[in-house]
Amino acid sequence: MTGASSRRRNGEERAWLRGAPPPRWVRWLPIVLLVALCVAQLVTEEKLDLAFLLGAIPPLAALTYGPAATALLGGIVIVLLNLPFMNLGRPGNSDVLTVAFVAVLSVLISWVRSRRDAQLVTVRTVAEAAQFAVLPPLPDRVGNVRCSGLYRAAERGTLVGGDLFDVRRGPSGVRAVIGDVQGHGLSAVGTVAGLLGAFREAVLDQPDLEGVAARLDRRLVVDAAEDEHHELFATALLLEFPDGSPVVRALSCGHPRPLLLRGREVIELPVPSGAPLGLGIAGLDPPRPLTVPLRSGDRLLGLTDGLIEARDASGAFYPLADRLIRFGADDPADLTDALWRDVLRFAGTVRDDLTLLVFAPELDPGAGTERGTP
Repeated sequence: MTGASSRRRNGEERAWLRGAPPPRWVRWLPIVLLVALCVAQLVTEEKLDLAFLLGAIPPLAALTYGPAATALLGGIVIVLLNLPFMNLGRPGNSDVLTVAFVAVLSVLISWVRSRRDAQLVTVRTVAEAAQFAVLPPLPDRVGNVRCSGLYRAAERGTLVGGDLFDVRRGPSGVRAVIGDVQGHGLSAVGTVAGLLGAFREAVLDQPDLEGVAARLDRRLVVDAAEDEHHELFATALLLEFPDGSPVVRALSCGHPRPLLLRGREVIELPVPSGAPLGLGIAGLDPPRPLTVPLRSGDRLLGLTDGLIEARDASGAFYPLADRLIRFGADDPADLTDALWRDVLRFAGTVRDDLTLLVFAPELDPGAGTERGTP
């Protein structure tokens, strides 16, 4: 699984009390307790009144086992209470009836829980499939560009938020988009889906990045016109790695600038920042692309503000450029994994949609790699 996809899943790992399967030790707990109580009664000469602990076994079983296994453990408990040689404190009829009632109730609870868990699994599977259809996993390579990334949606329980990314092979090279739409969480998913659909079409039929940006802008303008009381806008960074040319073209629509990692040096590319998408950029000063020569081993980073605006306990922002020079991994996936761990150590948690993509173009030796700095 690619970096961006795995980070989406890792960011949504659920705790036991929020719907995840219980840990293994919880499953073993009723059996271990049952065996331990029986051993304790059989090996000790002094009579121990442990019947009340046996009554806890059926409810524990209901947490992890199905109705049949819960009923089996409940039946074993009732039988043990009635075996004279177990010396379980000579429980009276009322005690046995109480434990039997608890066992029957535990079976009912286990049946309800099993049905609920099955339904939750189905719902989550469908939801994940739908969200991955909107924002599919990032491939390890597109054309001659290796890529990886991390993606985390701010809203708990979702895999897609207000950030978007895509990397596509076009007729003359590889094009990528990294964007951040108005709002976040589920309310922004429709806008994300519309922009990604427009980008995938524009990659194939627009001759330059300016045309791709105009297509994305038109998509938002049309969508916003359907509701006169609703404004839609988004920032976006468009990148193009043309075939046979050791350069990258970058165009920004109000988006944070990309970073070029060249050896141990971090360079913020001076991409002119145009108007955000959705404001009708065709009638404004259109965004202007920047062409940057690349060297062998260069890595380009595109990001959303969720990364650079992550804060630590003192309120300080995450210093991406300063931290980035610590990581010299050539593999894009290793770099994104290292950065993700570092962000979590710095901020503890990330409360906004976050996206980071790393591109490592493999330059054609015959294309005459440029040696100048951007």
